[in-house]
Amino acid sequence: MIIKNAQFAISSPNWRKCPQDGRPEYAFIGRSNVGKSSLINMLTGVKGLAKTSGRPGKTQLINHFLINEEWYLVDLPGYGYARTSKSAREGFSQMIRDYFLHREALINTYVLIDSRIPPQRIDLEFINFLGQNGVPLTLVYTKIDKEKQREVMGNVKLMKQELGKLWEELPPILLTSSLTGYGRDALLDQIDTINQSLDR
Repeated sequence: MIIKNAQFAISSPNWRKCPQDGRPEYAFIGRSNVGKSSLINMLTGVKGLAKTSGRPGKTQLINHFLINEEWYLVDLPGYGYARTSKSAREGFSQMIRDYFLHREALINTYVLIDSRIPPQRIDLEFINFLGQNGVPLTLVYTKIDKEKQREVMGNVKLMKQELGKLWEELPPILLTSSLTGYGRDALLDQIDTINQSLDR
């Protein structure tokens, strides 16, 4: 897929306020500080499209970016950041849950995982939440340029083992680096393939 145009569309406080034009949505979410904004900017080729910050947890709304006038890339608030107030964390959690449980335009979810660390309970809980509710997803490992390949693959293997305890069929897994652009084509090709299947 070639991205010819990527632009900010709208920020919404809940799923009911999201666009109602029927375009397919591909959501990106992960623990705070997983490199989500950098990945989105790398994918779209638009520097600064998604705001990066040294302060994790900055994304607090559902942000829609219109890609090629055809589909939405949805930037969701990160989960698990301790410095956000408890009431705000609970609000974000309900916002996120409601989006995944009710958003009919959602086609696939990209759950971002830090490749440098072994599986985290909060990631496993969120992945299992999506699986239990029938939400299609792909695991996207970030920052693979910052760790030795052996360590990255070891962490991927551990994740597969943990998910294998509950999952009959594991979700697809992609490896990415926002710094080098690795994995960009594979991820965009997956979205392109899904979009083409929707048109049939």
